[in-house]
Amino acid sequence: MSDFDYDLFVIGGGSGGVRAARVAAGEAKAKVALAEESRYGGTCVIRGCVPKKLMVFASGYGPAVEEARDYGWQIGDARFDWGAFHPKMQTELDRLEGIYQRLLDGSGVERFDQRAVIADAHTVALADGTRKTAKHILIATGGRPVRPELENADLGIVSDDIFDLDTLPKSILIVGGGYIACEFAGVLAGMGVETTQYYRGAQILRGFDDEARGLIAEEMQANGVDLHCGSDLISMEKDGEGIRVKATNGTERVFGQVLFATGRRPNSDNMGLEEVGVKLGRRGEIEVDDYSQTAVPSIYAIGDVTDRMNLTPVAIREGMAFVETVFHGNPTKPDHELIPTAVFTQPEFGTVGLTEEEARDQEPIEVYATSFKPMQTAFAGRSARVLMKLIVSQESRRVLGCHIVAPQAGEMIQMAGIAVKMGATKEDFDRTVAVHPTMSEEMVTMRTPTRKA
Repeated sequence: MSDFDYDLFVIGGGSGGVRAARVAAGEAKAKVALAEESRYGGTCVIRGCVPKKLMVFASGYGPAVEEARDYGWQIGDARFDWGAFHPKMQTELDRLEGIYQRLLDGSGVERFDQRAVIADAHTVALADGTRKTAKHILIATGGRPVRPELENADLGIVSDDIFDLDTLPKSILIVGGGYIACEFAGVLAGMGVETTQYYRGAQILRGFDDEARGLIAEEMQANGVDLHCGSDLISMEKDGEGIRVKATNGTERVFGQVLFATGRRPNSDNMGLEEVGVKLGRRGEIEVDDYSQTAVPSIYAIGDVTDRMNLTPVAIREGMAFVETVFHGNPTKPDHELIPTAVFTQPEFGTVGLTEEEARDQEPIEVYATSFKPMQTAFAGRSARVLMKLIVSQESRRVLGCHIVAPQAGEMIQMAGIAVKMGATKEDFDRTVAVHPTMSEEMVTMRTPTRKA
């Protein structure tokens, strides 16, 4: 008999924690428990990727109706009805949460629907006062959006709150320039909300390829987002049914709502971590080694709470690597190199590998890039442009980065990501026959470098 109640106790029922728990219980036949204080599915399913993508889909039908008219379809005026869409979205999230719960139950994982904290290296204290011991503890508590330190910041909402609005505001100010801010700017503008965005930096989507983010900013403005870079809030106060905002750009306006998308923090507060010897970083992130192990050998952490690569598929991979390391005796490091990702702005942005700026600081490169009006929108008389871009090492000829700004860029970058991960060269791309007529064929037909650096 084990000296512990469980072989593994997981704190957090998001994508990473659920995957680790059910694989450890199912494949490794471990005795596993999991505690979740909110809803199963975590940020991705309940407050992030899934509802966000449903809203992206919903917001795209308005422009699609307009475009359909240019293709000869006789369609009346289109108007978005949040009251019709919102309950259906919530029903879908409930369905997905149920799937997560059934996956755990089917794997034999014991569930505790309450908060859990660390009591010591092998003990978890539950909110109801009970204590459970485990040989290994895995923390997968994710992250949360935070408000800026500004007086009356509580008048605004954060990304979690968007999905619970009873009605959409007539106007909204979005504060921030990261992917969450830019995605919601496109979504809400597409749903008919008068959308303004302030970002204190010089250009949105900091850290991404400069050329790509420049095009996205132009297209967002063309799609109706009133974007102001170099602007931040000075003050905000209640004004009747709205919120009066003063900004560093000299404006003073009243908005129906203010959305702060100004950053996220790991959920590591008040969990007893530092008291037992787990080390936290400056932002509250749990510090782990290459195998997701903390400074306390029996305690591991994966996902956004470690603030390594905050993406759902990465958290899942980290969970799988943890099980392989701890329960199969096969030390496995999660691979954080060359991860393809998509930003669901409008237009979408798909990216893998190095930006042009990163690559040219590293070695001599060639840049292959083309920007054009795609056939579908050009026929409809739209000015929307797309970008296809490859960053190539002059020495090895390997494709170091691939960046796509276009409708369905997320679907394209998944496939391109395989080639880049395999170490494909520019000549490998050149040898691939184009699929015509498509936007993505440009990825294999660009023969002459746009520039060298």
